[in-house]
Amino acid sequence: MKSHLTIPAFLMIVIASLSGCGRDEPVQTVDWYKANSLERLKALERCNANPGELALTPNCVNAKTAANALVLENREYKQREPTNFSSQGK
Repeated sequence: MKSHLTIPAFLMIVIASLSGCGRDEPVQTVDWYKANSLERLKALERCNANPGELALTPNCVNAKTAANALVLENREYKQREPTNFSSQGK
């Protein structure tokens, strides 16, 4: 009976200790990356160096979104409203 209690307790300790692993990097917004070009370039360099691990992290997504938005702004593309096909043209 005692072994039934030690296994879940051990698993809880392992889970609790592993939950603190990883980097506690603050998540920056798209607007922040637009305003801070040096940090955006550093983030993009890190993301491109290890895309398998970092590509979907919030900072990589925000840095890539900011870079894409700046390219579109420099090309002077108009931001279009999405077409709502569910209203059947009404």
